[in-house]
Amino acid sequence: MDEEYDVIVLGTGLTECILSGLLSVEGKKVLHMDRNDYYGGDSASLNLTQLYRKFRPDQAPPTELGRDRDYAIDLVPKFIIASGELTKILVHTEVTRYLEFKQIAGSFVYRDGKISKVPSTEMEAVKSPLMGLFEKRRAKKFFEFLQNWKDDDPTTHQGIDLDKDSMKTVYEKFGLEPGTQDFIGHAMALYLDDDYITKPARPTYDRIVLYTSSMARYGKSPYIYPLYGLGELPQSFARLSAIYGGTYMLDKPIDEIVTDSDGKFVGVRSGDEVAKAKQVIGDPSYFGAGKESSDGKVRVIEEGKVVRAICILKHPIPGTEDSDSCQIIIPQNQVGRRNDIYIAMVSSTHNVCAKDVYVAIVSTIVETSTPELEIQPGLNLLGPIYDKFVSISSIYTPTSSGQADNIFITRSYDATSHFETVVDDVHDVFKRVTGKDLVLKKREVEVQE
Repeated sequence: MDEEYDVIVLGTGLTECILSGLLSVEGKKVLHMDRNDYYGGDSASLNLTQLYRKFRPDQAPPTELGRDRDYAIDLVPKFIIASGELTKILVHTEVTRYLEFKQIAGSFVYRDGKISKVPSTEMEAVKSPLMGLFEKRRAKKFFEFLQNWKDDDPTTHQGIDLDKDSMKTVYEKFGLEPGTQDFIGHAMALYLDDDYITKPARPTYDRIVLYTSSMARYGKSPYIYPLYGLGELPQSFARLSAIYGGTYMLDKPIDEIVTDSDGKFVGVRSGDEVAKAKQVIGDPSYFGAGKESSDGKVRVIEEGKVVRAICILKHPIPGTEDSDSCQIIIPQNQVGRRNDIYIAMVSSTHNVCAKDVYVAIVSTIVETSTPELEIQPGLNLLGPIYDKFVSISSIYTPTSSGQADNIFITRSYDATSHFETVVDDVHDVFKRVTGKDLVLKKREVEVQE
């Protein structure tokens, strides 16, 4: 480790791997290290043995669940929005050549005690039990308004200014009922809570347009998912980095972040060796997450916690038309909470578990001192659960931009059910590290029907 690098990247979570791939393509000399012996960090996909070892070290996986190698169970459940930012990065870097995608069969929302499909066609919308007849007409006008909106044509604005008027104003203009607002804000714009309603409408408009264009792309649902699990994503970006000369070291303990007398980053110590570089990027766990690091600085603070339950089922989720994969959103006010509850389910069609086994992950942001009770409304929808593994993880966020000391820290994975916030972080860190915006080329992603 005598040579000097441009950037050292710590941790092989998706955010870190995308960044090391992009920086390698930019011509930077990258050294990538991880204390684990597998890729993916907090966003890894584990086989059965790894899963049981992580949650129940003293218990071997039941033989009836089948072969170890049939499993790739995600620790952090997220789907890829077909027209979203992660898709653009996958296409721009041509990482798509290492991956195969399959669409997620359906997107559902929980309302008034039952599960309803989020309509994916005009026909489904007309039949949907989510709205009454008059409300359907009002909603149609609302969606037509969004579709016809052109920034440079005031005749399409109907007196609304997306950058000044709040989403509340827009909803009220079309007379939409609270239940419909709920469905639009949570099942389509994918907000975790209702804070967005009082803010300018532009971001919500962008999110709904993204959702509807993703839906239109492959039908059924706006989501796609990589075969063999999300752990394939960081590995594919690691391959990209390696093609451009990036160096990888797994199973490497990180003992110290070395800084000079001014507190600026110098290198990373592992045992007796020090790897030197101009900049370091890493996930919060490498920088004394939630506590002082060795130089007495608090570099990351806790913003909240996410509770997740990985559930192994022997059947599809009841009420989802026997879908082999789906997302179900339980809007917060349906269960008297501040944050939504998400359910993501995948199955053997995605090569992540044995035949006739289904993996459902229920997650939400923790609001009380009894997190497991908070996901109960989600667990109740799953039918009989064969086994479940509950984890509670902190969401950490860096306290500084990193420009002063050349230490750039990524954010933890939040409770959202997609990767858009991860990619926001990639854009943000990329700009701080390189001083310029990440510009992406457009191409198409191939998806298996």
